Amino acid sequence: MQVVTVNKIRKEDRPGITMKTIFDESIIEGGRTMMGTVSIPAGARIPIEGFGAHEQDEYGLVLKGSILTMSGGKEYRVSSGQATFIPRGEEHWAYNDGQEDCEIVWILVNR
Repeated sequence: MQVVTVNKIRKEDRPGITMKTIFDESIIEGGRTMMGTVSIPAGARIPIEGFGAHEQDEYGLVLKGSILTMSGGKEYRVSSGQATFIPRGEEHWAYNDGQEDCEIVWILVNR
């Protein structure tokens, strides 16, 4: 087992958001999974323009706040206590149109 303190993980330099990778694929030989957190402040959007897509399936769990998101051509409201799944290659974005930061745990899984 490995235990990490998330508050001690270095923040990644991303415009307008706070991103941390807790575990990356190097955690085990042949690893295929990454896990991290993202904090999206009120008024912030990721990506800043257009859409993003990953080569991996993406799972998310909203811990605090809510976001407006578009994925696969559909718009969704995702709030604290809800989880998401975005298939690899599906274009998506997220916008925090609320008054508080939105805190999300994400997991990327290679197939």
